[in-house]
Amino acid sequence: MRYLLAILGILVAAACMDTRAHAQNYPWCEYLGGGDAGGGGRNCGFISFEQCMESARGMGNDCRKNTQYDPPPGEHPQAAPAKRKAHKNY
Repeated sequence: MRYLLAILGILVAAACMDTRAHAQNYPWCEYLGGGDAGGGGRNCGFISFEQCMESARGMGNDCRKNTQYDPPPGEHPQAAPAKRKAHKNY
């Protein structure tokens, strides 16, 4: 039984090793000030400007469009034309 579990563990580990990691790509970045120590950085993990500003608010940080954002192929809800509902007059 132990050998069976060991072989199963090795097979699962081998399957996970073949999977490549991909960086997340989102359209908005929060630019961090760094405070008195300088430095700073950015966090490009936000899907909307509002979401980014909620994280930045009160800390002196700001949000900007991610210049390296490459949207996935296909139609996107933000880019699709808005559909109007037909209004019936009775």
